[in-house]
Amino acid sequence: MTDAKPTAARPTVFDELLQKIQSRDVCVGVVGLGYVGLPLALTFCESRLAVLGFDVDPKKVEHLHAGRSYLEHIDSGRVQTAVAEKRLAATNDFDRLAEVDVVIVAVPTPLTRHREPDMRFVESTTLEIKKRLRRGQLVILESTTYPGTTDELVLSQLLESGLKLGEDFFLAFSPEREDPGNPNFETASIPKVVGGVDAASGRLSQAVYECAIQRVVPVASARTAEAVKLTENIFRAVNIALVNELKVVFDAMDIDVWEVLDAAATKPFGFMKFSPGPGLGGHCIPIDPFYLTWKAREYGLSTRFIELAGEINVTMPRYVVDKLQAALNARGQALKNANVLLLGVAYKKNVDDSRESPAFPLLDLLRKRGANVEYHDPHVPSLPQTRAWSHLRPMQNHELTPALIQQQDAVLIATDHDGVDYDLIREHARLIIDSRGVYRKPSANVVKA
Repeated sequence: MTDAKPTAARPTVFDELLQKIQSRDVCVGVVGLGYVGLPLALTFCESRLAVLGFDVDPKKVEHLHAGRSYLEHIDSGRVQTAVAEKRLAATNDFDRLAEVDVVIVAVPTPLTRHREPDMRFVESTTLEIKKRLRRGQLVILESTTYPGTTDELVLSQLLESGLKLGEDFFLAFSPEREDPGNPNFETASIPKVVGGVDAASGRLSQAVYECAIQRVVPVASARTAEAVKLTENIFRAVNIALVNELKVVFDAMDIDVWEVLDAAATKPFGFMKFSPGPGLGGHCIPIDPFYLTWKAREYGLSTRFIELAGEINVTMPRYVVDKLQAALNARGQALKNANVLLLGVAYKKNVDDSRESPAFPLLDLLRKRGANVEYHDPHVPSLPQTRAWSHLRPMQNHELTPALIQQQDAVLIATDHDGVDYDLIREHARLIIDSRGVYRKPSANVVKA
């Protein structure tokens, strides 16, 4: 009688998926092909992974199939290469979610009118995934949100599929850290934080991102990863509020806040420079703090410091318009019926992204006070129509010429794009309201705001 040979252990779903990831024989699905999803998809393609992108906007799908980028900071050559090498495809057919091994969700997470989390896009996307969820899939949420979203809202829906977490499918959170227009960092070089709902999910998520990102930072849980993202943006929001408040105080004392900050920044330790402005912009900083304040109330806690920072930043557009009105009054002119050129509608310099831009409340306030407003922004050819500002009339970019400048009673600098001729503006403008500290030397026609 011979001894029976031990049978080899059958590979688990985890083992099989990890092997596919490590051998780069994995298909990554990216849901939401905007400022986060598109650069991430291309980064995976450039790391020799196959990517299937999903978006409800058929125009984006059409652009990608034609090898065209629809984001200013993403070169079309990258798209053309990814499509030509058959690594990138795009669709609005969500039935194809069943084809991918990894589903990365990068959809918007805005606020409601009452400044509470608006989870409609995450919920609807999770529902689409649940309908097609199969064994061996990893789902990763990248949309910025409150701690607990992944293991409460997303997990509860996916479990309705009948599949088991950690055995059949896996779930994690990894916050996006895109910074459009920043020449020093790209998706591949920005460290990636990942946190799984369970240990197996965390390990698989780490392996996926290690295929394309230079440094991956694993943390203990999805909740930790969600809190990391909020902490980063709350840090910025609070410090911007601080310098905005200092701007108001120092202005009353006839002190130039930008000169103060430049000088303070020469200290090689213990100080980090933040710049004041006309208000917060972008999809993250004006929104993310409110996600944490909302969630904190569930635990009976208040976030007074964060909420105060939000109040200060929200008042900045009104402060800037008040400075403009006072400057016109000092020159014997009313703001009503005045011609005002808004310089910049993107939320920050050198990008085409106008999400949550302070330009929108500035436009709204100026219109309500009777001003005639046009704008110039070399990166934004037409004013985007948004849900929050749908009442603003359609506007087109105006070419910056001496004649246009001379027709204005005031030029209000809302965004300090590098490609703008500020000397031309100073030479021909009657009045300049500078909310970005563009002009450091005093000038008779420049008012800092």
